[in-house]
Amino acid sequence: MNYKAIIFDLDGTIIDTDHVWRRARNQIISNRGHELTPEDEAYLDHHLAGMDTLKSCQIIKDLIQTDDSVEILMKEKIALACQLYQTSICFIEGFIEFHAKARAIPLKMGVATNANAQTVMVTEKKLNLTHYFEHHIYTINHVDNRGKPDPAIYLYAAKQLGVAPKECIAIEDSAHGILAAQLAGMLCIGINSSKKPEQIEKADITVNGYHEIILDKLLYSYETNATHPE
Repeated sequence: MNYKAIIFDLDGTIIDTDHVWRRARNQIISNRGHELTPEDEAYLDHHLAGMDTLKSCQIIKDLIQTDDSVEILMKEKIALACQLYQTSICFIEGFIEFHAKARAIPLKMGVATNANAQTVMVTEKKLNLTHYFEHHIYTINHVDNRGKPDPAIYLYAAKQLGVAPKECIAIEDSAHGILAAQLAGMLCIGINSSKKPEQIEKADITVNGYHEIILDKLLYSYETNATHPE
């Protein structure tokens, strides 16, 4: 298979934001007088990884039994995250170098994220995403808020790039995102940026970092169920 494009997830794949969303999550819970137990934290860490804000806030609401609506929780969580984004985000180690190699091949590239336009706008101001992807940055807002594991955002990104899904490589860090990419018909690389290998165990290829992705082998000699491209 001669792959023609790479489509990246954003949070946890291009930018390091796991700590940001955890802090925002914990803050909205704390604001409602609920003290998280270690078991609560472990439950939320597992189930919210890669999930869109609507679904994640529904889980939070159910856990803490608050009378506040999911919409109120979403608004507060996004506002807190946007504040933290301005000072607390950076690129995942190895992304810039990997992007340069992919651009030199050249491969088409885009972003397909569960994040909404508001947080992506803050990320753009902080890290200049359009320098790397031009206008090919697609959020959950582009697909009527159909979050991963629904494949809609990946199918939409592939269409905008003008590439068939089967000719795309997706890079993800969460189980929800990996399933979305695979349902879209893409080869999915799971990158263990969060140090939670269980999140990426169902990816077609698993790596610990961008330095382990060997593009030449991926583009021309991929075999199903590989665990490493080396």
